[in-house]
Amino acid sequence: MSTPCLSIIIPSFNRPELLPRSVGSALRQTLKAIEVIVVDDGSIPAVTLPEQANLRVIRLEPNQGGAAARNQGVKAARSRWITFLDDDDVLLPEMAAKAMAAVQQIPPTLPAPIALLFGLNIVNSAGQVLETHRPPTLPKGAHFCLEEIPAEQSFFSKQTLVIERDVFLAMGGFDANFTSRIHTELFLRLNPVCSLWGIPDITYHLSAHTGDRVSTNPQRRQQSFEQLLAKHHDLFMSHSRQKFADFVFNHAEMLHRSGQGWLATKALQRALWIDPLHTIARLGSPYKRQMMQKLSPLRRIAPLSF
Repeated sequence: MSTPCLSIIIPSFNRPELLPRSVGSALRQTLKAIEVIVVDDGSIPAVTLPEQANLRVIRLEPNQGGAAARNQGVKAARSRWITFLDDDDVLLPEMAAKAMAAVQQIPPTLPAPIALLFGLNIVNSAGQVLETHRPPTLPKGAHFCLEEIPAEQSFFSKQTLVIERDVFLAMGGFDANFTSRIHTELFLRLNPVCSLWGIPDITYHLSAHTGDRVSTNPQRRQQSFEQLLAKHHDLFMSHSRQKFADFVFNHAEMLHRSGQGWLATKALQRALWIDPLHTIARLGSPYKRQMMQKLSPLRRIAPLSF
């Protein structure tokens, strides 16, 4: 078999009802010079898929977590370029073709190495688009999610990453110590050593569903959030106070929506400590003022250290 142009890596754990749809979208790419690697991360029962020439299933035992599963898929990949697909999401048919066309047209003004990001839609079970996110372009040396970007662009496009396998491995891949926020943590290390070229074309559909999802597990997200602040303490403290406050404020909103009022209050206190005026300005809408009603305990809490 000839060497494929792109490896699509799909980690999976106990998603037998969703995985075939995800795999099918990867296999139906208009560009046929691809390989699809499903990393079965200790599913019970084990993943079973119909055999296809450009499909491989790798079995991990016991379960190692999404970060480690992705890393194992990259190590097994035969392509120069790799990308990832969650087992409950889908790729649009021309994703691979657009990615391989783009790597031939990388802007010469961006310092190498360069990875790609594409647009992403969040869709419901009926296929209706709920949100659209288009990525920014950031040169090597920037800090993804802590930079100022135009209002029409979004950092919520990390799942669409297309990167050279050797670059990914050289910077250490995903940190297997994290059970959530693994993309955010990766990008905080990746952007300083790799330019990110944001391409507005939509290539990825992230599914909004009511089933289990690591990214919406509040306990895992809280634990990984604390890990993230500890691991990248110096970066957060040396960067824009507003962007750092935004990062913590967004986490507080997530906690508030998931019903974790006390943790949301503590996160909001952190945001206020980092940049009081900017955080108060963000509390201007009626929805966000609901969070302000929970602030009375702050008078009894000493400022948090970072």
